[in-house]
This record gives sequence, C-alpha cells and structure tokens, in this order.
Amino acid sequence: MKPIFLQIKTEPGKAYEVAADLADMEVASEIYSTSGQYDLLVKIYVADGQDVGHLIADLATRLKHVRDTYTIITHKVF
Repeated sequence: MKPIFLQIKTEPGKAYEVAADLADMEVASEIYSTSGQYDLLVKIYVADGQDVGHLIADLATRLKHVRDTYTIITHKVF
C-alpha cells in the first residue's frame, strides 16, 4: 500500500459537505480542509497494482459538488 494525495476543489460553500460524504465512503485515511487553490486535501492508501486513475474517476463521479481534482502520486517516504 502506498499513499496518494488528492486535492479537491469544491463548489463554493460545499467543502464540508464533500468532506463528510468522502468520510462516509471510508476510502480516505485523512481529510483536511485547506486554504488556497483547493479546498480539501485527502490522503488515500492505494493497494499495489490498483488503478489510481479508475479510483479517482470513481470518486469524482460519486461525490457531488466537486469542480476539480489534482492527484499527487507518492514514491518514497523519508
């Protein structure tokens, strides 16, 4: 398992609703509200060989009020 980070831009005023919906899905290990270009930072553990693109596309279609996502794929922890 390795972590990926997903930044989510929501519709105005919907960050907490999206975070709650994401928490209910039990896919994220941590969800943070953030300032700046994106509203949420989500840490997700992905199994080796799991298709990250499919996972993110599935989340983006299941979550309401998402305007944009940015995925950060990790390689090594220090």
